Amino acid sequence: MINYRDVTYVGKNRVPVTKLGLGCLPLGYLYKEVAEEDALRLVRDAYDLGVRFFDTAVLYGATQSERRLGEVLPSFERSSFSVATKAGYDVSEHTPDTVLPPNIPPRFYDYDFIMRSAEASLKRLHVDYLDVVHIHDPDDMFAEAMSGAYKALDKLRRDGVIRAVGAGMNQSAMLTDFANNGDFDCFLLAGRYTLLDQSAIEDLMPTAARKGIAVIAGGVFNSGLLTNPYSEKPMFNYRPAESERINKAREIDGVCKEFGVPLMAAAMQFPYAHPAVASVVIGSGSTKHLKENIEMLEYKIPPELWAELKKRSLINEKAPTPVE
Repeated sequence: MINYRDVTYVGKNRVPVTKLGLGCLPLGYLYKEVAEEDALRLVRDAYDLGVRFFDTAVLYGATQSERRLGEVLPSFERSSFSVATKAGYDVSEHTPDTVLPPNIPPRFYDYDFIMRSAEASLKRLHVDYLDVVHIHDPDDMFAEAMSGAYKALDKLRRDGVIRAVGAGMNQSAMLTDFANNGDFDCFLLAGRYTLLDQSAIEDLMPTAARKGIAVIAGGVFNSGLLTNPYSEKPMFNYRPAESERINKAREIDGVCKEFGVPLMAAAMQFPYAHPAVASVVIGSGSTKHLKENIEMLEYKIPPELWAELKKRSLINEKAPTPVE
């Protein structure tokens, strides 16, 4: 059981983040449109429920997610919430429904592009500073990201325009390289430290814990495979899941059923046990969905469940569990 309203402080500037963050990709466009009124209501309801950390990106809906957040955030006391965004994608030629795989916009990580991106995000979000800016998906462009994007964000941090420098990726290896080559405050790690995939336990997680870099866990359902591993078209990492992944997810679900625990509850609560994890960001497209996620976080899980998952080698022996 997690108290999702609890606050952890990230980085040298002590950016406050609630244990549960609202992932704002659905506010942009995630396979189906969320109406403007519903999107704005969701942000207000999340705040009223005590979720005070909002995660967005230029990429999400070709800036639509940022714009919608910017319609609501000015109505809150600025010190009462934190907002993280991401920079690296050029969405100038795209509309909300055209930034989904495989139609991915071009990426740029040079100094000037990142500076312009951060400035534009400030205006869209209608805030006077950004709490976190992540370098977004620089998977094959490490050198460019360090020589351009990182230097730009570091300058903005020194100037007080942003409070924390991060990187957001679907892999842990390059985030580990960033940790070892720069002064980063936090990382958004999507899908690589989950109940199904703990690959980051070998590199990023111990490095981040040692260096005091906060890990914000995203993609904890692995693109839906940990919400329903029996669906007709199960997905993993935004692609059709391989049979090995499907079978493992079903085995995990079988253990959860033995203990009367919803698979989603176990998936949401698992990452928090690692000392490097400061927050878990969950995408929600409606207030109803957000409340359901909160129920899963508050679901009481017997310690024996985690022990059984380790006994059956379904989670990594090195991974801390919520009872340790």
